[in-house]
Amino acid sequence: MDPLSGHAVQYETLPWDADLAVKLPSDVLADAEDASREVTRFDAEVGGEIAPFSSVLLRTESAASSNIENLTASVRAIAEAELPGAKTTANAKVIVANTAAMVAAINLADNIDADAILAMHEALMRDADPKSAGRWREEQVWIGRSAHGPRGAMFVPPHHSRVGEAIDDLLRFTQRDDIPALPQISLAHAQFETIHPFTDGNGRTGRALIQAMLRRKGLTRNVTVPVSAGLLTDTDSYFAALTAYREGDSAPIVRRVSEAAVAAVLNGRELVNELHTVRAKWNDRISARSDSAVWRIADLLLRRPVINTALLTEELGIESKHARRYLEPLSAAGITIETSSGPRSRVWRSPEVIAALDAFAERARRGGLRR
Repeated sequence: MDPLSGHAVQYETLPWDADLAVKLPSDVLADAEDASREVTRFDAEVGGEIAPFSSVLLRTESAASSNIENLTASVRAIAEAELPGAKTTANAKVIVANTAAMVAAINLADNIDADAILAMHEALMRDADPKSAGRWREEQVWIGRSAHGPRGAMFVPPHHSRVGEAIDDLLRFTQRDDIPALPQISLAHAQFETIHPFTDGNGRTGRALIQAMLRRKGLTRNVTVPVSAGLLTDTDSYFAALTAYREGDSAPIVRRVSEAAVAAVLNGRELVNELHTVRAKWNDRISARSDSAVWRIADLLLRRPVINTALLTEELGIESKHARRYLEPLSAAGITIETSSGPRSRVWRSPEVIAALDAFAERARRGGLRR
């Protein structure tokens, strides 16, 4: 106990053994099982129409995970940051990088090892901090109080010399098949955050690891269930659960991740329903031949609500010189609004899709939906 702050200062990971016996209250295990079924059911529902919702849900997860770290940007700014050649806010660029980390996590889910975790972190941090991207930390770090030393810190992770060993032990734990999936994922996430293996980006990488493990354990096969959006509904309890884990109580983090998964499914289902409604209304407003590229652009807008001619070439193979021919019917129908994002740079955005994504984010911030 630090005498100046009264906070516990911890320099080591909890006594941790890859073969440790996992003992949780029966109600926590039951809630985790219910949450697992909800995640699997939602994945099956949306998986039947994987485009565009897999992309939308991936981006909402990335934005919510960043928001937990107080990295915020509007849906419109994030969408503009993804455009080829775009110039936008620093936070939006960071959130786009988090999407890259999520993609890396999912692509590497079949083989979650140390190299996979480093690849997730490299995708996240390559622009923000290229020197540390994809590298275990080589210095002591701490959370809270002074920037000059660990005295009074709320938490001090293990010495950097122990990071590699601790990660290897954690990975052995993730390979066990005798623990229910969601409790195992929750505990692995908490232990990763306790090891704190990087100088920056630990929270976002740790939540990307959740997505990789959901895929690896078979709870998801098609889409990214935005668990971070569920955690965002009550970040205080999430951080308190991590603290409780470090003090020896594993139940709160399992309970919190289970709650977050259910909240994510409810919010994600609402978002998908809203986007279905938006797209159905467009069918009555668009005047174009059935084989026109206008319809393909309309579908693209559901997952990329801000577009430019370079994106149309990249995604749909539409040459820039022909783009306006297909964009004008959408503008005439009030589906898109044309604006400038810089000198000689025109973009088209869908206010209805952006509104649906804004509503999703607002539900996450204010506490989500209730069953």
